[in-house]
Amino acid sequence: MLSPKKTRVMLFAAGAAAVGGLLAGTLTSGVSQAASQEACRPDGLYTTPGVDVPYCSVYDTDGREKMGADHQRRIIGYFANWRTGKDGRPAYLANNIPWDKITHINYAFAGIDSANKISVGADGPDNANTGMTWPGVAGAEMDPALPYKGHFNLLSKFKKLHPNVKTLISVGGWADSGGFYKTATNADGSVNQAGIDTFADSAVEFIKKYGFNGVDVDYEYPTSMKDAGNPVDWPVANARRAGLVKGYAALMKTLREKLDRASATDGKHYLLTVAAPSSGYLLRGMETFQVQKYLDYVNIMSYDLHGTWNEHVGPNAALYDDGKDSELAAAGVYTTSQYGGIGYLNTDWAYHYFRGSMPAGRINAGLPYYTRGWKNVQGGTDGLWGKAAATTCPPGSGLTKCGDGAVGIDNVWHDKDTNGQEAPAGFNPMWHAKNLEKGVVGDYVTKFGLPADTQLTGTYVRKYDSTLVAPWLWNAQKKVFISTEDEQSIGAKADYVVNNGLGGTMIWELAGDYQYNTAKGQYEPGDTLTTLMYNKYKAAAPYGAKKSSITLPTEAINVDFDFGQFPLGDSNYPISPKLKITNNTKATLPGGTEFQFDYATSAPANAKDQSGFGATIVRSDHTGNNVGGLKGDFNRVSLKLPGWQTLAPGASVELDFVYYLPTSTPSNWTVTFGGKTYAVASDLTRGATVVEPGGTTGGTTTGTTTGTTSGTTGTTGTTGGTCTAAPWNAGTEYGSGTTVSHKGHSWKSKWWTKGEEPGTTGEWGVWQDLGAC
Repeated sequence: MLSPKKTRVMLFAAGAAAVGGLLAGTLTSGVSQAASQEACRPDGLYTTPGVDVPYCSVYDTDGREKMGADHQRRIIGYFANWRTGKDGRPAYLANNIPWDKITHINYAFAGIDSANKISVGADGPDNANTGMTWPGVAGAEMDPALPYKGHFNLLSKFKKLHPNVKTLISVGGWADSGGFYKTATNADGSVNQAGIDTFADSAVEFIKKYGFNGVDVDYEYPTSMKDAGNPVDWPVANARRAGLVKGYAALMKTLREKLDRASATDGKHYLLTVAAPSSGYLLRGMETFQVQKYLDYVNIMSYDLHGTWNEHVGPNAALYDDGKDSELAAAGVYTTSQYGGIGYLNTDWAYHYFRGSMPAGRINAGLPYYTRGWKNVQGGTDGLWGKAAATTCPPGSGLTKCGDGAVGIDNVWHDKDTNGQEAPAGFNPMWHAKNLEKGVVGDYVTKFGLPADTQLTGTYVRKYDSTLVAPWLWNAQKKVFISTEDEQSIGAKADYVVNNGLGGTMIWELAGDYQYNTAKGQYEPGDTLTTLMYNKYKAAAPYGAKKSSITLPTEAINVDFDFGQFPLGDSNYPISPKLKITNNTKATLPGGTEFQFDYATSAPANAKDQSGFGATIVRSDHTGNNVGGLKGDFNRVSLKLPGWQTLAPGASVELDFVYYLPTSTPSNWTVTFGGKTYAVASDLTRGATVVEPGGTTGGTTTGTTTGTTSGTTGTTGTTGGTCTAAPWNAGTEYGSGTTVSHKGHSWKSKWWTKGEEPGTTGEWGVWQDLGAC
């Protein structure tokens, strides 16, 4: 996610009535008094153990978000806090938001201070968030009943008029993600749980104080790929690369649990969302994006897929691959057989990546209301897939070869580099791009530092590629290429959302939308594109609420699967983690036990194991390249425990697994032995009943199983020892380093705890599994 007043040169390979402990059934909105909160939990969403989360305050009994009768899909708009108008540029305030057309507002941005707490700066009249006012601006009058002013006051005021709209505080962004690195990860790469706890506690306090409905984490980026994210953060981030994914997982789990506890206390479910990368390069260094189970939904940043961080000229946010992407071609993606010809710099690929582990309805596609552009473009078709190499790269970037970004009238929303000079990027609001297309110099250009007598050179001709679903402006005289969006492309993307069951769309950012001012003969900020989406979504069918495309067994067992030990950075190709299978049942799994699972078609159907488990692709919903889109969601894999090997209760076994493009956490697992097939509890499937093999009921899955264990087993699948520690007791206080026994395992506490049951706190929780005893 972009953020203000800092260099935005993205240096990576391209390419969201308080009653304590409400009882089930006490909430309104058509939920019967007999309905449990579990009936409203979205499929696959983790629940904090022992907490009765009031899901029915936000979700219906199919696990779909309630957003108002005319909102079948989400329209999430980012609201940027720096467009105040105080700098002389056009303001975009809360009264400019099309409140009746959207469902959520992500407020950009809060940061993290040196004490690991969420921060929007010191209070005062110049603080746009909490202190600024706009005298004389109709609609921007403060609500005197609130103890704060600024944007927060106006958001709260308008929410009273539009109670179905939810607001989330977004933390991070391109310029303010630096705090996450230290807060979540220590200098040695270990998890900074103390920093995480401080941040999470402050975030809960913050949303209560200012009336937000949840927290949106825009951490750019917790990936092991070197030099990812903002260059100013590299000195801190690069040293921590090996631990960033673990820190991210601990951060999101802690936030989920603290928000769940606050939700139970306040009687309303608080949302937790993220802005997630869509670039296959960045995602390759994020393992399997294990945090999806903690999220109400994920917002894909399916833009910035091409830009001036390199010389390749292409669309900012193509919906599909066309098989001609010059950046991918240069990397051999179309010709190296292991890739399957799958191009990974497009929205459709990114959606399918996340679809591998989440229901379609918990995924929102990102849309840019801004442009990116190059000058001096050579080759290509009207510039598309040409090249524009710069002779000088931005200071501090670390790049030796970058793109020749458009400037001046073609970069009117220009940012500054570290020397305070214009950063070439072709960065404009979409309303300015429409004026370029129409040959109009808007009356606002002087406010952006351009001369009053500015004239256009050449003609900006709109082009459109129907395979990519991407428009652009091509100025043949200047050799300028500006990637845009308009009604045709946004309409096609909205249709894609509807037809594929996605939860909706996320917009960066609302201030870039346009409308035509007939009196002035120019385009200005408006809501044309947002209204178009609203009209398409209001008559759409409900979004896809189920993770699996097959009917899973209704009985689930506690066999856990963890993909880990990923090689780091550029050493992680092919992608070759260890798959650890842990038997947490009371039965021994015999040789020949079959495990099946789905992984996303974002990776080709050529995954394999190298450990004698006979991994076989038993079904693939897509074959061949992905020109025009992937045709289905899943590849299904079968592997079997070798006939000579058994897996005792509490034991684990590891195998080497290999695949060739990123996929999110494999899901929809089944385990078959003794003539019966079971689902697994760690999939957090709605309505599944956890049993012991043989039929003993263990309860309904409520999202408390994390799917990971931290044992000390080896590849032989054996553990040993004798339970000598005292049994765990729910009423006893345990200090750091205390060992207890519970359910046939020894457990060691990582910090003070009371009432948290061993085996339910997960890999990043308080109890470390020391193995069976």
